[in-house]
Amino acid sequence: MYSKKVSKLISCVILSIFANMGLAQQNDRLPDIVNGYTSYDNLVTMPDNRVMGSGNAIDIDSGGNIWVFERCGANTCSGSTVDPILKFSPDGEFLTSFGAGMFVFPHGIVVDDDDNIWVVDAGVEDGVKGNQIFKFNQQGEILIELGRPGIRGEAPGLFNEPSDLAIAPNGDLYIADGHINPDSNRRILHLSPEGEFIEAWGSKGQGPLQFECPHSLAIDSQGRIFVGDRTNNRLQILSPEGKLLAIWEHFGRPSGVRIHNDILYVVDSESRQAEGQYGYNPGWHRGIRIGSVNDGIVQHFIPDPGPHDGTSFPEGIAVDDDGVIWGASVGDRKVTKYARN
Repeated sequence: MYSKKVSKLISCVILSIFANMGLAQQNDRLPDIVNGYTSYDNLVTMPDNRVMGSGNAIDIDSGGNIWVFERCGANTCSGSTVDPILKFSPDGEFLTSFGAGMFVFPHGIVVDDDDNIWVVDAGVEDGVKGNQIFKFNQQGEILIELGRPGIRGEAPGLFNEPSDLAIAPNGDLYIADGHINPDSNRRILHLSPEGEFIEAWGSKGQGPLQFECPHSLAIDSQGRIFVGDRTNNRLQILSPEGKLLAIWEHFGRPSGVRIHNDILYVVDSESRQAEGQYGYNPGWHRGIRIGSVNDGIVQHFIPDPGPHDGTSFPEGIAVDDDGVIWGASVGDRKVTKYARN
């Protein structure tokens, strides 16, 4: 019988082989795959006198309820007095909300196995608020508070514009720490389930285990970390200990990364079909690419049907137990459902 060390080595080798196969077979910028999903808009009903703000943070709890962390009816919560954390029934009926006055720039939400709500605030009002991660119960009570309000840093216990959070099978936390500000961090943090610092990996740059806007991340059943290294137009796949296993460049420009039952869902909300004002990954088509974490081959592709000179597609996604995809968008400021035909 193989030792655990040898088994992990074999797993890494297999992953690298399949990764190379995926890159060799599927480097097309617009996959030649029929879209097998139908999209549905306007499914959630906002509270009275409220409109949906920009957002990339959406998740589903064990009861099928939809949780959205939106930017207070605008593209920021700075100065707002409305609740940005919203709960909707599976049918889109508004149920409850909380979090008014606590956040600057909502940027991530994760519902854990106990139906607690983790949220990530990537904005910073220096010395005042923001730049933190919170764990709430479903009644809006704070269970864990990480970071220091409005304080930037690289030391243990501090963030600098965190973008996303993922929870490993053993409960450990992994944080994508660093957003679009050139001075923000460019690293992945490994924390205990209670949020105690364990280690950090990565630096600013374009090389292996370097990041430019680590925008989202997700973890598979083996604990491997799939990091959406968005500005570098690639996924970097790490072991639970932070070792680089593979780099995949055939999932577009990843804004949102989620894994459900070891199926990888990557949403590209920024690529342009032609060189444009921003030059974001020209030639690639925006959409959601779906494949197995084990071979990296894109099996499904949901293209963005909208115009291609701005952000008109979800930036963050969630997947429920039926394989239904829910998306939250920045440009369109809406929640969209994608169901298999």
